[in-house]
Amino acid sequence: MHAHAEPSTHTLRLVLGDQLHPGHRWFSRVDPAVVYVLMEVRQETDYVLHHAQKIIAIFAAMRDFARHLRAGGHRVRYVALDHPSNRQSITENLAALADRYGACRVEWQQPDEWRLDTQLSDWGASQPLDWAVVDSEHFLTQRDELAALMGHRKQWLMEHFYRHMRRRWHLLLDADGGPQGGRWNFDSDNRKRWPGTPPEPTDWRPRHDHRALWQMLQRAGVRSFGDPQADAMRWPVNRTEALACLDAFITHALPHFGDYEDALAADAPRLFHSLLSFALNVKMLHPLEVVRRAEAAYAAGRAPLAAVEGFVRQIAGWREYVRGIYWARMPDYASHNALNHETPLPDWFWSGNTRMRCLHLAITQSLQTAHAHHIQRLMVIGNFALLARLDPQALHRWYLGIYIDAFEWVELPNTLGMSQRADGGLIATKPYVSSAAYLRRMGDYCQGCAYDPMQKTGARACPFNALYWDFFDHHAPTLQDNPRLAIVFRQWQKMDDAQREALRAHAAQLRERLDTL
Repeated sequence: MHAHAEPSTHTLRLVLGDQLHPGHRWFSRVDPAVVYVLMEVRQETDYVLHHAQKIIAIFAAMRDFARHLRAGGHRVRYVALDHPSNRQSITENLAALADRYGACRVEWQQPDEWRLDTQLSDWGASQPLDWAVVDSEHFLTQRDELAALMGHRKQWLMEHFYRHMRRRWHLLLDADGGPQGGRWNFDSDNRKRWPGTPPEPTDWRPRHDHRALWQMLQRAGVRSFGDPQADAMRWPVNRTEALACLDAFITHALPHFGDYEDALAADAPRLFHSLLSFALNVKMLHPLEVVRRAEAAYAAGRAPLAAVEGFVRQIAGWREYVRGIYWARMPDYASHNALNHETPLPDWFWSGNTRMRCLHLAITQSLQTAHAHHIQRLMVIGNFALLARLDPQALHRWYLGIYIDAFEWVELPNTLGMSQRADGGLIATKPYVSSAAYLRRMGDYCQGCAYDPMQKTGARACPFNALYWDFFDHHAPTLQDNPRLAIVFRQWQKMDDAQREALRAHAAQLRERLDTL
């Protein structure tokens, strides 16, 4: 009996860990001359310190995707992290596999991160092999589309782009092409404090036991932080699970999402958020199908317009917008530090052990679940970081590592631009900072805190208050002419000299002992 010879290989096709899109045209037909390559490499686990759940979830989803491709009849080479032939580099593994299979061509989908795009294109240019790059078929825009739309504008404001996207994809438009409800933006309707009812929905996400994968990562010496939850992780690992999560969000949470999307609630960390960003960012879900489902819920009377518009704005507006910023401004964007902030992150960013209850809650939740919603990221953690003059690059690495959905194309503009204003105001018309008053207004995070949100100076004064005024005083030369900040500087000037000096002194003292706050 003769052993079957392995079919000859013409082409290797690389599938990255955030390209798990089963609907991609690559997979529409089986070609025995093509081998799909997926690989777990230290290059990707180690370029920044990642949350344990992020590494586990991506690897688990990659393994599931490889099984899916094999079940569809495709040839797959899966390189596990601990395989003895693994060179722990994407390009070194590709070169070895091309040689092993005798392939004369290598193809990959456009990577979403600049470092990988550069690494692969530089490698391709140095190879005798044919190589080609194809679209990932995921986004609603091309990489350079935002830059072309914005041209030479000093500020690339999202609202202009968002209306363009609504028209282009005919999202929430009436018969005349205008916005449904007569407004493009219902943001002002979506800022309510959650009163405790309706209750937070039961967590609809699947539960996975990834203990074997976690043990392999530990044996390999992969460093990580946060709670691995290896025996009960709640992140989807394939499209079927992701679609079930989408269904559950549309049914149980979208109707209330708008009202409470900015709310802070200690006992309801998920509230009515979708938690779909991981599935979207590894491409198990397509953004158009997600926003169309939300739009259909509005059309059927199952969700109010303000909630649906707010959700559509996040997916078809903001998500595509920050990607356009990223590709227009990299690689220089990553090093921007317009405000010259250089303070190291306090130790409690890695433990949550701070007496500031809002930061304790937001960071502890992030360490436990690898997730926080946008107000926790922007107006609790990011707000403090900007007021305390923390190093924006160090903060960027922390955000990139800790969040399950953080890939550099989406995280970097959000952190350096929107949150820390390190880009000098390209994205945001004003700094996103507040005193304790905002945090107190948006939820219960101030209740039972060691600090008093009503006090501005003194041992029990909430640090946000003095740091807030000190921030504007310190950055007055660059911010005082901003018309959106006129009221802030008027308030500062109305204070008497003694009050201003007390705030400056208290802020200086706080910045000297950030680790002990």
